[in-house]
Order: sequence, then structure tokens, then C-alpha cells
Amino acid sequence: MSSTAAPFPARMELTGDGLVLRDWTEQDLAAMPELFDHPDIAYWTPIVSPFDEKAARVRLDRARQLRAEGTTILLAITTDGGAPLGEVMLRRAPEGTEIGYAVGPAHRGQGLAARAVRRMAAYAFEELGVERVILEVEAENASSVAVAAKTGFRLLDVPLIHGQEKGRPFVLQTWGLDRP
Repeated sequence: MSSTAAPFPARMELTGDGLVLRDWTEQDLAAMPELFDHPDIAYWTPIVSPFDEKAARVRLDRARQLRAEGTTILLAITTDGGAPLGEVMLRRAPEGTEIGYAVGPAHRGQGLAARAVRRMAAYAFEELGVERVILEVEAENASSVAVAAKTGFRLLDVPLIHGQEKGRPFVLQTWGLDRP
């Protein structure tokens, strides 16, 4: 974390747009494999696959560590503060303040990703004072491109990001949303 970045709160809950974005808890460990152990999540995200109870424990512990370091926030997406339906992330990185998300397969088609991205972007603008948030998306990931467009992000004229994850090459576009 840079010396100018404010620390993240130890506990978080963001509400709005019909969602409660909240900290992951020990009680969520059993639900996480159902959300994250899916071919789409394995293909489009860096989330480990297969995703089992051991992976859930590692992810929860890592989420807590990254928050304490002041680099990343991982919150469960819920509609009422109860059962997790997915995850939204905010990460401070050299290339900018990045938002990411994953929605469990049984909960797609409800606008959860777009609403979670909007709420996390509002947090970044209002509480962290950032001027721009970004999404890094593969152009072939039609669902994520749709979320970017639906939430007002625009494709930025910056170099593509080339990499490899899980033995597969990828190319990411960067989408940006400026402070209103």
C-alpha cells in the first residue's frame, strides 16, 4: 500500500441497489465451492480450480490478509446480508483501482454483477477519493463486456494486457469509469 492510501476498514458492509455487500465469514465457507467451482469461473477468472472447501479456507484467509495489507477488498454479494451469491473485489494496483466480480452460476441473470460493480465504484469514488475505477475484461467474455457497458464504463485507449493464467493465454481490455 502506498503511504498516501488510506487503510481499508477492518469490517465492511456496503448497501444499495438492492444489495448488501459484506465481509466473507467462516459461515460462508461451505457455500463458496457452489459459487466458484464452475467452468466459467475457472476459465474467465484467476480463482483457483477446482474450488473445494480447502480452497474456500485459503481464499477467506487471503481476503483477510489482503485487506489488512490495504491492497484488496473481497466482499460477498448478497441481497439481504445472508447467503452469498457471488463476490465483488476492489484492488489497488499500479494500473489503477480495479474492480472485479464473480457471480455463482445459479444466481446469474439478476443483474447482481452490474449492481455490485456500481456499488463498489461508488465506494471507491466517495470513500477512497479515486478519480477512475477500471475493469480488466477479455473481449470474448460477452457477459463481462455487457456488465462494463451497462455500468457506464468505456473502453480505454490503453495497451492490451497479455498474460497467461492456468496454462491459457489471455488478452485483457481495460474499461474505465471516471468519478461523476
